[in-house]
Amino acid sequence: MALDPMHQFKIKALVPIEIPIGDKVLDISFTNASLYMAISVFAIIAFLLIGSSRRALVPGRTQSLAEISYQFIASLVRDTVGTDGMQFFPFIFTIFSFILTCNMLGMTPYAFTVTSQIIVTFSLALGVFLTVILLGVYKHGFGFLKLFVPSGVPLVLMPLIVPIEIFSFLTRPVSLGIRLFANMLAGHIMLKVFAGFIIMMSAAGLIGYLGAIGPMVMTIAITALEVLVAFLQAYVFAILASIYLHDALHPGH
Repeated sequence: MALDPMHQFKIKALVPIEIPIGDKVLDISFTNASLYMAISVFAIIAFLLIGSSRRALVPGRTQSLAEISYQFIASLVRDTVGTDGMQFFPFIFTIFSFILTCNMLGMTPYAFTVTSQIIVTFSLALGVFLTVILLGVYKHGFGFLKLFVPSGVPLVLMPLIVPIEIFSFLTRPVSLGIRLFANMLAGHIMLKVFAGFIIMMSAAGLIGYLGAIGPMVMTIAITALEVLVAFLQAYVFAILASIYLHDALHPGH
């Protein structure tokens, strides 16, 4: 079971909570996924509180890292959404911090990778999607429909372009959720497989130890790559969310 690459993604109920509703049962158990999401949230809060507690003129390491994180996302939002999009900075910063922390936490041994669960990534993507729709309707009313009518397109092509734009818009939460889920799932499976090769080949004696050098090098390389992917996926999710918010604020541009 330890060599099973899919076993690491299994949801386990740590505190079973089942509520009977008629002839069915509503399962709201506190699971390992819930635990690591809570740990991620508390880790982010602790990091930001510690980083902003001193507010020194010459910042220490924690304060510098907190300020760099703030400036990085603030720059991303200004460049992508515009200065009027800074009102959504807390939203984007929260999404980025949560995904990055969950990804990095999943890299520690025996930890659970929350973002390897499609229900989690799709829920985050759906939250962004609904925010974009509500914002667009609130700001522009029916003018939000300009998002599906690109400027400069000849009238004769509208019957073809509009359905494509609508389909593209509706697939955003799917692609946004699957991209994060698939990258984290695939990376962790590869790590588990190569780590399993090391264990199996080591059982073959001296020749096995020599043969395990290759899988060990690959495991180290993939681990380094996964750390990079953990950051990139959080960044991609944040910048795509910012682009979608820009579309809601400026439909038809």
